[in-house]
Amino acid sequence: MLKRPPNPMPDFVRAALDARGLWAAYRARPPYQQNDYLGWIARARLDATKRKRLAQMLDELEGGTLYMNMAWAPRATKP
Repeated sequence: MLKRPPNPMPDFVRAALDARGLWAAYRARPPYQQNDYLGWIARARLDATKRKRLAQMLDELEGGTLYMNMAWAPRATKP
């Protein structure tokens, strides 16, 4: 459950996730991270900044160990 209002997913983010095959990695992140990424990208004023932030998000999803340039690891599931 999110504490902040959900951010809509722009079409260019959806297309980039499709193009890089990163939907599973995106959906594996907690809802707050998904929402934070979308809000962070949307708040950029310049298109160049939006593209830079999108590229960072995609690289972090692909690598699987970073979130907003900070170390991150998924929680281990209980057996």
